[in-house]
Amino acid sequence: MIHMLFHRDRPKKLTFEDYLQRARDAGFETSSLSLSGGKYRVSRNGIAAVIADGAERPKVTEKAGVLMGDEIASLVDGGFQKFLQTGSGARQPALAPHLKAIHEFQEDLRAALGLVSLYNESLGSVSNLYLYDRVEDRDSDRPKKPWELHVR
Repeated sequence: MIHMLFHRDRPKKLTFEDYLQRARDAGFETSSLSLSGGKYRVSRNGIAAVIADGAERPKVTEKAGVLMGDEIASLVDGGFQKFLQTGSGARQPALAPHLKAIHEFQEDLRAALGLVSLYNESLGSVSNLYLYDRVEDRDSDRPKKPWELHVR
């Protein structure tokens, strides 16, 4: 009888499908990306992200962005303005409604999937890429060496 007082039920380990269902219950649409091997696009109101099964919880493999056609446009900080840019190169200025929608989507998705919400990300939109036009070749694979520069 005494051992019953200290008995605790073990928490149920959720499967990836359980997490997908939690996202659906929170109002997100989920669709399998057939060529990606276990990745799912999660979307709502024109915003989408890609998630995959992680060790303990799902992991976000492509950050949230605005759907432009069939692609997810990443948030790019140009220094003077934020842009939405797709992998194929389509680009448009990011407007305040876009930033607000991306931020709300990310917070709601983290809550639905039980993911950690970091302080700096909770404050507002965090860009996926920072491309400042004042620094030449900063974001390329390899900056030019001083002797490779040509004098203008």
